[in-house]
Amino acid sequence: MLTFEQFLQDTAQKGEAINLIFEERLFGLVGVLHKIADPLMAENVPHELIGGLAVLVHVEAADPTHSTLTRDVDLMILRSDLEHVKEIASQHGFRFRHSAGLDMLLYSETDSARNAVHLIFSGEKTGPNQATPNPPIHPERRAIHGREVFVIPVVDLARMKLSAYHDQDRVHVRSMDAAGLITPAVEQALPAELQSRLQHVRETE
Repeated sequence: MLTFEQFLQDTAQKGEAINLIFEERLFGLVGVLHKIADPLMAENVPHELIGGLAVLVHVEAADPTHSTLTRDVDLMILRSDLEHVKEIASQHGFRFRHSAGLDMLLYSETDSARNAVHLIFSGEKTGPNQATPNPPIHPERRAIHGREVFVIPVVDLARMKLSAYHDQDRVHVRSMDAAGLITPAVEQALPAELQSRLQHVRETE
């Protein structure tokens, strides 16, 4: 896996400018992601990266100029696999915590939710205002910092973001749309209510 130091050296050799705060934060998040995603992949536990980090992975591949930083790692799993995931996580330096209605994995001894892995469940609604349940797990393989992870497909990600529809979700939708990821085919696959929300996001950009 590419280290932050190697990234800095490679970038300096290319003479490119970087945003140190953005990149250092991203490397921290990706490091935590790999610490849990690698053993889940090894154990064949169904999962996929969702949320802002999934948006970033897709946008980076399409048009990095529209990337936005996220605060945490969101993984979607099956509710029936929760105990198995907790067991695997505990073997790799994570501690499970349920707080304020959220299931999360905290890495190492930190009690901060800043680098927590939030567990979201397929087929369930994450919040009372969510328009549609979370989609089934059908991940795509995508590489980030030299290693593959399972990432939610764009159409499912757009559906989740438009269904949740918080301020940050709309920012992510704009980022995906600007990068050309919300194609006519993706838009047509959305329910009518979410197509209407997408149009509103575009009109209020």
